[in-house]
Amino acid sequence: MKKNIAVVMGGFSGEHDISIGSGTEVYKALSKEKYNVFRIIIDQNDWYYLSDEDEKTSVDKNDFSVCVGGEKINFDLAFIIVHGDPGENGRLQGYFDMIGVPYNTCGFYTSALTFNKGYCNAVVRNFGVVNLAKSQVFYADRGIEAKDVLENLELPVFVKPASGGSSVGMSKVKTEDELMPAIEKALKEDCEVLIEEFIDGREFGCGVFQTKTEKLVFPITEIIPIGREYFDYEAKYQGFSNEITPAEVDDKVSKKIQDTASKLYDLLNCKGMVRFDFIYNEKKDMLYFLEVNTIPGQYRESIVPKQARAMGISTDTLYDMLVDTFL
Repeated sequence: MKKNIAVVMGGFSGEHDISIGSGTEVYKALSKEKYNVFRIIIDQNDWYYLSDEDEKTSVDKNDFSVCVGGEKINFDLAFIIVHGDPGENGRLQGYFDMIGVPYNTCGFYTSALTFNKGYCNAVVRNFGVVNLAKSQVFYADRGIEAKDVLENLELPVFVKPASGGSSVGMSKVKTEDELMPAIEKALKEDCEVLIEEFIDGREFGCGVFQTKTEKLVFPITEIIPIGREYFDYEAKYQGFSNEITPAEVDDKVSKKIQDTASKLYDLLNCKGMVRFDFIYNEKKDMLYFLEVNTIPGQYRESIVPKQARAMGISTDTLYDMLVDTFL
């Protein structure tokens, strides 16, 4: 009997539409001959099954089931592809844990920790396996002033919501006058703001995936913004970047990035497909941790699917492996 797979997409954040795009790609790629695949959309107002005819059927949140054609459908696996809240911050994982539905991502604790960049940085720094930029977290309810930032950090800095993804609400700040507007922009996305000193270097991403039998550490990708100072929202989703896979870099550097990503995957108790982002400063030969993305994008030209293809793994096969790992 075919297993019922719910591809869960949408969410409550500014990444809702990006998640719909990723989830749609996963839905198309999963074999309908092997699985019964259902699109499940979640947003603030409703959770619903969306049929191929775009008919909506509400989800029963008591047990995450839907009624289709008079038949109650329970799911054998939730394939979570919700970027941001509640897919990457552990809330959805906690829900599925409570009702006993398996899912394809990191668990509740790891998701919650890694989603908050300030907390994650503190934990990763303690591991001692990679460098981190000097940074500080500020809280809206305690007031934030430019002088408090500049007492401890040197310009230029990056200002970003402590929790969030896709570079939403993020700014690069070069002068004191730019600081407060950048903080206000970040506060529109989150009540906590992470401010970290700029590190000059090349940006790389590396996907890692522990299957039932082996750990796959994918070829690394170099991310080069086009006409932009950093990998912002437009660079990620509107074509203002070159993403070179495999990266054109010395084997020693590539191995250093892959080894560090693999270690962090284990130390943070990650599960499923995860992408780690780094900055490499060539002059100092130093690697800096940027962040971990526990639900990386799954558009065809997203970084992790391209890395898998560079490794000889088709997108269809990659998703089959992911489903098989958690069923």
